[in-house]
Amino acid sequence: MNTLILGSGGREHAFAWRITQSTLCDKLFVAPGNAGTAQIATNLPISYNDFEKIAEAVLENDIELVIVGPEEPLVKGVRDYFQSREELKHVLMVGPDAHGAMLEGSKDFSKNFMVKYGVPTAKSETFTKDTLEDGLKYLEAQKLPIVLKADGLAAGKGVIIALSLDEAKESLTEMLVDAKFGDASSKVVIEEFLTGIELSVFVLTDGDSYKILPEAKDYKRIGEGDTGLNTGGMGAVSPVPFATAKFMDAVENQVIKPTMAGLKAEGIKYNGFIFIGLMNHEGEPYVIEYNARMGDPETEVVLPRIESDFLALMIATAKNKLHEADFTVSKQHAVTTVVVAGGYPGDYRKGDVIVGYDSVKDATIFHAGTKPENGLVLTNGGRVMALTGMSNTLEKAIQKSQKAAQDVLFDGKYYRKDIGLDVLRY
Repeated sequence: MNTLILGSGGREHAFAWRITQSTLCDKLFVAPGNAGTAQIATNLPISYNDFEKIAEAVLENDIELVIVGPEEPLVKGVRDYFQSREELKHVLMVGPDAHGAMLEGSKDFSKNFMVKYGVPTAKSETFTKDTLEDGLKYLEAQKLPIVLKADGLAAGKGVIIALSLDEAKESLTEMLVDAKFGDASSKVVIEEFLTGIELSVFVLTDGDSYKILPEAKDYKRIGEGDTGLNTGGMGAVSPVPFATAKFMDAVENQVIKPTMAGLKAEGIKYNGFIFIGLMNHEGEPYVIEYNARMGDPETEVVLPRIESDFLALMIATAKNKLHEADFTVSKQHAVTTVVVAGGYPGDYRKGDVIVGYDSVKDATIFHAGTKPENGLVLTNGGRVMALTGMSNTLEKAIQKSQKAAQDVLFDGKYYRKDIGLDVLRY
């Protein structure tokens, strides 16, 4: 099968890495891809939001399956676009339509969905510019800290945890009146702050049946000890020791099953990944957010643990035959450490030559913000590479990942040296 992956990050390189291991893989294309995908597939210089150009490439290259990596084309309706064109209707796709992608595209939609279908989540209210005064009064009656979330997509930056009432009021005003996050904050969800330990659970579904993929814990803060600014993710581990069989049973029965039932009741034929961001709050699962795709860098620890043919899983999902697919998971531990460009997550460097990756022998390299140029590999984004180590013990997996992160070299490189260490105590 000829397959096209949309995206350019570590997640998409991980998809490509696994798909090229399948006997079902004929030609593999990635749009736009990175220096890592260029080594194992054909990169197409097309934006993943340019649906017309994507359609042209699909027809020109006899592509039979499209796997959508990032959230933006899903929310903008890439599946709907393909279904609207007669010559593209036959193309298989993994990724929900625009209605299904609203689980991620609108915090207000997803919160209302959770409440309607009994999915445990923090209590919340939504406000607009016209109801700002009501929002300010609402804040006065809430416990601190309090969470403010931009309703729409804000590149992972639309969440503020306010520690004081003054900060909360100022942030709400900036988001609604000053459009701090553009159109994304034309609505703001004010949400109760939950304490506990976060983890991510991933579901692959064809709309009827589903598979629960390996869970993961990621590390969002730039600084060690979870300090400093939020990033797109500095590393991840899988499995998560505190995600016991009892806890995961609660996740399936209290979260996944009601979510699937709710999608059906709403008339949403959801095909693709559902990323469920959870808080383990006093031993019970509470949903922080849904995403309509796999996480990054969590994918770089989830996919290495899936032993089944990943392309076969994708085809089965797209054909609504997921219940027939083989699905097995390794008991090994996977740890990924992300190396980032100097200055990230603020203004960061680009165009630095990367060396040392050839000496990495005991870990898998997933390129993210890289590009090939004149036989060299250059930095081309904030998160540059994810280095994944696997072992029968968590300690050894951490060591492999950290050693690889140490070996990869470029000017201004930074990485956290504590990925996974907090999980060792469980």
